[in-house]
Amino acid sequence: MSQTNSSWGGRFAEATDAFVAEFTASIGFDQRLYRHDIEGSIAHATMLAECGVLTQDEQEAIIKGLREVQADIESGQIQWSVALEDVHMNVESALTAKIGYVGKKLHTGRSRNDQIATDIRLYLREAIDHLNSEITRLQNSLIDLAEQEASTIMPGFTHLQTAQPVTFGHHLLAWNEMLQRDYERLVDCRKRVNILPLGAAALAGTTYPINRARTAELLGFDQPTRNSLDSVSDRDFAIEFTHAGALIMMHLSRMSEELVLWASAQFDFIDLPDRFCTGSSIMPQKKNPDVPELVRGKTGRVYGHLMSLLTLMKSQPLAYNKDNQEDKEPLFDTIDTLAGSLRAFADMVPHLNAKKDNMRSAAAKGFSTATDLADYLVKKGLPFRDAHEVVGESVAFGIKTGKDLSELSLEQLQSFSELITADVFEVLTLEGSVAARDHLGGTAPNQVKSACISARERVATRK
Repeated sequence: MSQTNSSWGGRFAEATDAFVAEFTASIGFDQRLYRHDIEGSIAHATMLAECGVLTQDEQEAIIKGLREVQADIESGQIQWSVALEDVHMNVESALTAKIGYVGKKLHTGRSRNDQIATDIRLYLREAIDHLNSEITRLQNSLIDLAEQEASTIMPGFTHLQTAQPVTFGHHLLAWNEMLQRDYERLVDCRKRVNILPLGAAALAGTTYPINRARTAELLGFDQPTRNSLDSVSDRDFAIEFTHAGALIMMHLSRMSEELVLWASAQFDFIDLPDRFCTGSSIMPQKKNPDVPELVRGKTGRVYGHLMSLLTLMKSQPLAYNKDNQEDKEPLFDTIDTLAGSLRAFADMVPHLNAKKDNMRSAAAKGFSTATDLADYLVKKGLPFRDAHEVVGESVAFGIKTGKDLSELSLEQLQSFSELITADVFEVLTLEGSVAARDHLGGTAPNQVKSACISARERVATRK
C-alpha cells in the first residue's frame, strides 16, 4: 500500500486522505526555513560524528550532500512536495536521493519537534539582526535631520491643540527615543531566542550519546535549553518578538499619522518625496502620502498576529501539538511587515523637506507662548495659580481682539497685571520661548544639538 509520507507511514493501515495531506502540510510556508534547516542539520551531523554516533565518512557525505541540496534549492532544481509535508522531510528526501541510505542516519537523536524549534530560532535570530540594522539606519536619518532642524520652530501639541513652541529637531528626536527603546527590546528578546532546543528530540530527550553544548557552540547559540518538554512545546520567544514588533509598528504608526497630517494642505509643514507618494485617478492635484498611510494600516495586522500567537498557545498541554504549525505564518508576516515598514521609513526620512516658514507661522497662532507669560509672572513673585488666571484673561482679550499675546501692547498687557514690564516681549517671542527650555531633554536649540551628539554616540557604539 502506498503511503503519503514514508517517514511515519509504517503504523498506518491506509493512506492519508489527499485533502488531509494538503491541509496538514506546512511546506507552502515553512520552505523559507531551508537554509536554517540545513545549517542546523550540518551542526547536528558534526556533533553526532564527534560523539561517535556517525562515522567520519558518514558525516562528510551528509554535509557534502546537504550543501548540494541547498545549491539545488537556490537554483530552483528542487520542487517542494506536499506529500513530504514540511521543509525537514523535503530536505531529508533530497539528501537521501543524493547520498543513499546514509542520508537517513541524519535524523538520529532528534525529532522534527526540536528541529523546527531550532529552525525558527535560527531564522528569528537572523531577522532580529536585520530589523535592528534597519532601526539603526532610520535612527541615523532622524538624528541627521534633527541636527539640521535644531532651530526650526513649530507648534507643539497636546490634544492636537497648539500648546507650546518646540523645535522640529526636538520633535524628531522624540521619534528617535521611541526607536531606541524598540532597538533595546529586540536586543533583549534576542537573548531568549538564542537558546538551543536541539537535542530535546520529540519531548523527552534521546538515548544516544549527544553533546548539546557542542551543537549550541557550532550554531552560535548561547546555551542549550534546560528542559526537553519546554524546549519543543513553547513559542513564547516568538510571542515576545511579535509583541516587540507590535510596539515598533505602533511607533511607526504614530509617526505616520503626523506625517500624513503635516503633509496635508491644512498643516503644510512638510513635503514628502514624490517617489513615496501616489496620485489620484480622477483628481490631478492630489499627492497622497501612501507610504505612511500604508504603514499605519499595516500596524493592525501585526497586532492581529500577536493576538493570534497568544491564542494559539493558551490552551496547549505539554508537549508539542500540531497547533504549533500555525505559529509560522503570523511570525513570518510580522517579520516581513516590520522589514518593509522600517525600510520605507529609513529610505523616506532623509528626504523630508521641512517648510520652516509654515511651521513658524503655525507656532505663532493659538497663543503658544501663554505658559511663558505665566512663568514670567511667577518669576516676578505672583503665585502660579494667580498667574494662570491673569494669562487666561489676557488670552481671552487676545481672542476678542484677534491678536496674539506678542501682538498686544505693553499697556494692554499691564491692564491684566502691573508686574508686567517691557522685558515681557523677550519671553513672548517664539525664539525666546524655545531658548528658555535650556535643560537636559528640553527643546532649546543648543540642547537639541547636544542631544543629537549623544544619540549619535549611542547608535555608533552598537555591536
